Amino acid sequence: MSVSELHERLTAVRAAAADAVAHLDRAGELLAEARRAIVDPQAQADPWIPPQLTQAAEQLDTHKSRIAGADEALGTYLAML
Repeated sequence: MSVSELHERLTAVRAAAADAVAHLDRAGELLAEARRAIVDPQAQADPWIPPQLTQAAEQLDTHKSRIAGADEALGTYLAML
C-alpha cells in the first residue's frame, strides 16, 4: 500500500469517526428527550428515572471519549505521513 492510499484510508476512518460522534450526539439528545418525557409528567420533587437511562448517557460519553482519542491519534499519524 502506498503512502497516498494509506492517507486516503485513514482520512476515511476519521470521517467515519466524525459520523459516529454525530450519531452519539443525536443519541444523547434522544436520551435527554426521554428523560424529560419521564420527569415532566411526574412533576414531583424526586421523580423515578430508570437507571438504564443514566447508564446509557454515561456510555455515550465513554464512547465519544474513545472516538476522540482515536481521532487524535489518527490525526497525529496523518500529520507524520
